[in-house]
Amino acid sequence: MKISVIIPCFNEADSILDVLSQLSNVALDLKEVIVVDDGSTDDTTEIVRGTPGITVIRHSRNLGKGAAVRTGIDSATGDIIVIQDADGEYPPKDIPALTNPIIGGKAEVIYGSRFLGTIKGMSKSHLIGNKVLTWATQVLYRAKVSDMMTGHKAFKKSVLDGVKLESKGFEFEPEITSRILRKNLKIAEVPISYSYRKKGRAKIGWKDGFKALWWLIKCRFS
Repeated sequence: MKISVIIPCFNEADSILDVLSQLSNVALDLKEVIVVDDGSTDDTTEIVRGTPGITVIRHSRNLGKGAAVRTGIDSATGDIIVIQDADGEYPPKDIPALTNPIIGGKAEVIYGSRFLGTIKGMSKSHLIGNKVLTWATQVLYRAKVSDMMTGHKAFKKSVLDGVKLESKGFEFEPEITSRILRKNLKIAEVPISYSYRKKGRAKIGWKDGFKALWWLIKCRFS
C-alpha cells in the first residue's frame, strides 16, 4: 500500500529540514511526501524545494492548518494518509507504528496517542486543553480515545469517501475525528513520543481550544 505523508507548515524554516531528514530515514516501502506551505513569510518553501523527492504545494496566503491538510489530501495518491507536523514535536520514526496496523488490515484509522506514550515539555495549559477536548469527544461520541488533538494521525484514504471537510484551522482535528466517528468507524490508538518544539514558535493558542470544542458539538448535532 502506498503511503502519503502530508506535512502542513507555516513559517517552519528552522525545523522543516530536520523533520524531512528524519523522515528520509524511516523505512516505508512506498511513500510520497507532500509539504503544503500555508503562505509562509520565511524561507520554508525555498528550503523544502531544495530537498529531492518532495512535492511542494504553496498557498498564496495563510489559511490555516486544516486548509493545508485538505490541500494535501486532495493531492495525495496514496492508499494511506499520514499527517506529520513540521515543528519537530512528533518524530517521524513513529510513523510505521501508525501505518502497520492499517497495512495489516487490523484498523482503518490510527491515532498516535501522546498520553499512552511519552511526553516531554508540554505546558500545563496545553495538557489541560488536550484532556478537556478528549473528554468532550468521549462524552459526545462515546468514543474510546485518549488523545483527540494529536498531530499524528493515519487513515485509509477511502475512509474520507463522501466526507466533506470544511475546517481551515486547528479545528481540523476535532472535525476529522467527528466525521470518522459519525461514520461508525473505530479509532485505534498506538503510543507515540512527543517533545515540545525546540525551534520556532507555537501556532496554537487558547482560542483554538474553544473553536475545537465548538466543532465537536457542531459536528455531533449536524
